[in-house]
Amino acid sequence: MPARTPLSSGRTRLAPPWGKRWPGPDQVVDANFSPPARTLAPLATLEGRNVSAWFGDRQVLDRVNLTMPAGIITALIGPSGCGKSTFLRILNRMHELVPSASLAGEVLLDGEDIYDPERKLVDARKHIGMVFQKPNPFPAMSIYDNVVAGLTLTGRRASNDEKDLLVESCLTKAGLWKEVQDRLRAPGGGLSGGQQQRLCIARSLAVTPRILLMDEPCSALDPTSTRVIEETMLELAHEVTIVIVTHNMQQAQRVSQNCAFFLAAQGTPGGIVEHGPTDAMFGNPIDSRTADYVNGRFG
Repeated sequence: MPARTPLSSGRTRLAPPWGKRWPGPDQVVDANFSPPARTLAPLATLEGRNVSAWFGDRQVLDRVNLTMPAGIITALIGPSGCGKSTFLRILNRMHELVPSASLAGEVLLDGEDIYDPERKLVDARKHIGMVFQKPNPFPAMSIYDNVVAGLTLTGRRASNDEKDLLVESCLTKAGLWKEVQDRLRAPGGGLSGGQQQRLCIARSLAVTPRILLMDEPCSALDPTSTRVIEETMLELAHEVTIVIVTHNMQQAQRVSQNCAFFLAAQGTPGGIVEHGPTDAMFGNPIDSRTADYVNGRFG
């Protein structure tokens, strides 16, 4: 087995044994949208190659390979404990924040490894945003300040006029502008659960990420809020690549175009059983375990 090499955080990852990286795919720019004071980055492809992960000596993922194509929604499905949320956190370098965590393999953003020692952590977070299962707006900050908070964290400067335009643009894309435009200075923590989740999406969009990761973003929401979040995801897919973890099979069918089924047998690390177009995964899966899971026979 190849020797492990240090992560930037002081933890470890396995040195990749392969050679030259693959080039990124052709990049497409949506000519119909221009964010305020900034040019929209080309749509991006994200790829995990031979990704394995550990917490201490316990291995939780084993050699996961998955391409998440540009400009579409990829759903990660599977029962609890199969490693899909760990894989999602690896995609924007959150796994390394966990004490004793280590990983192997590469995560390529258009062919460039985000774990390359020469790449800064802030660069990965700038290009790959994250929306969590539980809405986490900054409760003491206003709705307005929540949206622009990412600018400070990423070192981007903007005039007051640029911030005003950015707040309106991001809240509109998150489906929240009409509901809060008259109370932008009210605390973000005073919104309903579904509104808070959309505020978190707007905050992620403010730094113009190329990838948006979503970890069960609707699991704590009512059906009406879930529908609005799903509509928001579908509208955003033309300008950002989305990867979502969900336990809701109907949601995976409604919002995703690609799907990956994770599974961990008892006492073994998780891995991908099957992945491909969502329609095929649900309508004509290759593996009987996939058929059993998507049809509710276990999990």
